[in-house]
Amino acid sequence: MLPKIAFAAGQDRNICVTVFTMTKQPTGAEKYFADRMLDPVYRAEHGAAAERIRSTDAIVRALDEKREASGLSKAELARRADLPPEAVRRLFSADSANPTLGTITALAGALNVELVLQPLASAKR
Repeated sequence: MLPKIAFAAGQDRNICVTVFTMTKQPTGAEKYFADRMLDPVYRAEHGAAAERIRSTDAIVRALDEKREASGLSKAELARRADLPPEAVRRLFSADSANPTLGTITALAGALNVELVLQPLASAKR
């Protein structure tokens, strides 16, 4: 909270304020990866891996949204997909899931949805 300053009539109102900011120093890991990103081959591979992770996350989110829209609990979906309940719970609760294709197809089947392959919009012909 800032202090309140009251001025009497006719007083000079010039005030000097010094503000100090603290910047966070990068960690050793952050420095390492920043250096690695300078390598164009590493940067391209990193981008490809990041896109695969985003795609997997999008599939998991879509399945979870379908589960919720269907009114199914995670435990009920696990039962219908013949999967361990804890695996389904972790899949839909994890920040970054890495499910097998078998898990994805089992969940899709239990939700009565079909997985369809389609060309990427950015695919070169």
